[in-house]
Amino acid sequence: MVETVLKKHPQTGDLPVEMLSVGQARAELAWLASALGSANTAYHRDDAPNLSDADYDALKQRNTAIEERFPQIKRTDSPSDVVGGEISEGFGKVRHAVRMLSLGNAFSDADVFAFDAGIRKYLGLDATAPLTYTAEPKIDGLSLSLRYEGGKLVQAATRGDGSIGENVTANALTVSDVPQVITGAPEILEVRGEVYMSHSDFANLNKRQVEKGGKTFANPRNAAAGSLRQLDAEITKARPLKFFAYAWGDHSAPLAQTQSAAIEHLSALGFSTNKLTVKCDGPDAMITQYSKIGEQRADLGYDIDGVVYKVDDLALQARLGFRSTTPRWAIAHKFPAELAWTVLEDIDIQVGRTGALSPVARLRPVTVGGVVVSNATLHNEDYIKGLDGNGAPIRGGKDIRIGDWVQVYRAGDVIPKVADVDLARRPDDSVVYEFPQQCPECHSDAIREEGDAVRRCSGGIICPAQAVEKLKHFVSRAAFDIEGLGAKQVEQFYTDGWIATPADIFTLRTRFGEGLQQLKNREGWGDKSASSLFDAIDDKRRIGLARLIFSLGIRHVGENSAALLANHYTSWAAFEAAMTAATFDTGPEWDDLISIDGVGDVMATSVVTTFHQDAERASIDRLVAELDVQDAKVMVSDSPVAGKTVVFTGTLERMTRAEAKARAEALGAKVSGSVSAKTDILVAGPGAGSKAKKAADLGVQKMDEDDWLALIGAL
Repeated sequence: MVETVLKKHPQTGDLPVEMLSVGQARAELAWLASALGSANTAYHRDDAPNLSDADYDALKQRNTAIEERFPQIKRTDSPSDVVGGEISEGFGKVRHAVRMLSLGNAFSDADVFAFDAGIRKYLGLDATAPLTYTAEPKIDGLSLSLRYEGGKLVQAATRGDGSIGENVTANALTVSDVPQVITGAPEILEVRGEVYMSHSDFANLNKRQVEKGGKTFANPRNAAAGSLRQLDAEITKARPLKFFAYAWGDHSAPLAQTQSAAIEHLSALGFSTNKLTVKCDGPDAMITQYSKIGEQRADLGYDIDGVVYKVDDLALQARLGFRSTTPRWAIAHKFPAELAWTVLEDIDIQVGRTGALSPVARLRPVTVGGVVVSNATLHNEDYIKGLDGNGAPIRGGKDIRIGDWVQVYRAGDVIPKVADVDLARRPDDSVVYEFPQQCPECHSDAIREEGDAVRRCSGGIICPAQAVEKLKHFVSRAAFDIEGLGAKQVEQFYTDGWIATPADIFTLRTRFGEGLQQLKNREGWGDKSASSLFDAIDDKRRIGLARLIFSLGIRHVGENSAALLANHYTSWAAFEAAMTAATFDTGPEWDDLISIDGVGDVMATSVVTTFHQDAERASIDRLVAELDVQDAKVMVSDSPVAGKTVVFTGTLERMTRAEAKARAEALGAKVSGSVSAKTDILVAGPGAGSKAKKAADLGVQKMDEDDWLALIGAL
């Protein structure tokens, strides 16, 4: 069995996603990128998983949930943009003609309704318009691509990283469910599906392995993956692998006009397809089928971990398209988590980079869903009191106390939640938990602003927890990414008093000299490593504008937001001057800032506030004095709208607003949410109001939707 280790970010991992601050989210995304990268390598390349399937899925979902809540801080190396993992050097490489993507996840009925609503919104369909989906069991196995040319199987490949997989043709030829020749198919047809192992075959395989002293497998999925990826095809041949077909990639002619008809076509060609696949007219029917499949789960004879929903109409699938690693037209509805009861032994308070005080439950270890759990989130002080964000009772108004028996719930998030309290087992001497009014790190007052669910330390840069986390963010991969200066080194240097602000990093060589004797005296450091660190720091003095803005750790400003600001102002001088001159809620600089599509009042307030605080501004000025900040690159394109600022208003009749924005940006245009003197084109549909009038007053070019489509060559 694979040893299961419950992992979490050391400071934010116990918090639910909805309670994370931007700074906490940023720190955890960095940790998740590392943890998931390691897990991908261990599983996909080394066939030696260091996480259980449930743990991996939970970590991935945790990462996705954080990015969905904070899209502006998504990392350039985000696990959401990674499909599979590195391929083994023992196999030849196969580049997929069409990328093999993963699926987004749903964990509740509400998620399914949100999925349907999102598709309807993207397509411009109202809630009553007919929209058919398919629902099929989600097989827990290994993705496999089978390429047929002239009806003959010529190549089989694993998913790999989604773009490049492993050539396992010889092994796939030994799987009984994989036809070597098919008739009546297009000249080129790439069939995709899942290799899996039945429960009975898995048990017999492990029994044989024990008898001959070989390696046993943790579960059928690992057994199937390990068997298919054998360098010796004879070993694969001796393993009882099966294959379900459920999709296709490259093809020279369409299989059908709908998903369901295409699956029937694959079945007619001789592929095994899942008989539990049905068509559903909307989310209610999808959820009903989900329940039916769930009831049969124990009797299927093979592992499934949910139900996959897909838009049935292939033309609509094409229109919906893809995100970076997942299709918009499909989602996996995962089966629910398990519950367990245990004792709450203590409550710890952790302080994040933005000063947020986060309560963490320390539990008597208990197994939940096959994982040993010892920590869980307690959300915030209201949750401990038994209140929701509006002050209304939750859990029947029951508060949570140290010594209580609590119900632990583990779902998509890797860190469990405390869901309920058993008052009948509450100790007689229990006392109401008093949330601290002072920061446990620096003892400054911990203040809760009106409307904020989180209490925050007021210590700012004098609070060690905040200072260190700000510095860790500064050197993170999406910021300055200084080789040899990671979170561990930053914490060490801060503790030793060598750095307190980002600018201090760039004065290390000057202050301590070439050798940095203090550094050389530390274990693992020497003349060469110290010199290499100095050189790496100097290499990062030349920095792009977007990276610099992101590195400042301004609340509510993530990677995407930093890029928006950089592309709008193009230079540090222009950005700095605008933020310095900006006044809150009024003035041309403020209006210009909030006109940027994706920048709202909250983010704008945060950015302007940062530049108007003496200590923060002084720190930024000292930093910039050490740098060579590069202007943002202006997109070069021969598009007639490249570099122009476009505003869409009114009702678009031939495309949704999301489609219009995506198409304009792809052509190099900037899409703004408001009209200003910098607006070049206003695209106005029926119902255009104040924006059309303002555009007319400013002399902005106005056109209707047809004119716009003609301009960009889309008619």
